[in-house]
This record gives sequence, structure tokens and C-alpha cells, in this order.
Amino acid sequence: MARYMPITGIDCMIPSLLIDAEAPLDVLHDTAAHRIRSVTQLLESMALNESLTGEATLLRDFAQVIATQLRDGCDLLDVIGRRLQART
Repeated sequence: MARYMPITGIDCMIPSLLIDAEAPLDVLHDTAAHRIRSVTQLLESMALNESLTGEATLLRDFAQVIATQLRDGCDLLDVIGRRLQART
């Protein structure tokens, strides 16, 4: 596994946002958890907000933010999983 892995949320020829695959596991986990918790909070806020009904553009923008954060969290969890598997 390469030390620096680009996040998959952005498709570009020269990635500028990278995950340090050799960072301590607790740091990788905390970062993944933060991304996933922030998405959870946003979804909960959206679920309670009745004024969003029918706001297609706003909902599309929220969906893009949510997808990006979740993808980042999944990328980090993937690195954690590979590191844990390498231990065995």
C-alpha cells in the first residue's frame, strides 16, 4: 500500500487531498468518525427541517456534501482495514 493515497471523492489527474496510510490508527479512526458524524448530524437536521420540501437544488447540494464526506470516511476506513489485515 502506498503511503499517500488520494481520496476518491475528487477525480483529478493530480490529487491534492491525500490520506497518510502510515498515520496512527487512532488518528485515521478519529478522522473517519468525524466525517461520518458530521454527515449524520446534517442528515438529522435535514430530516427535522420541513422547509426543505420541494427545494430540489438545495437538496442536491446537500446530497453532494453528504456523499463527499461519506466517501472520505469510507476511504479512511479502507486504509484502517488494510492496516489491520496486514497485522495478521
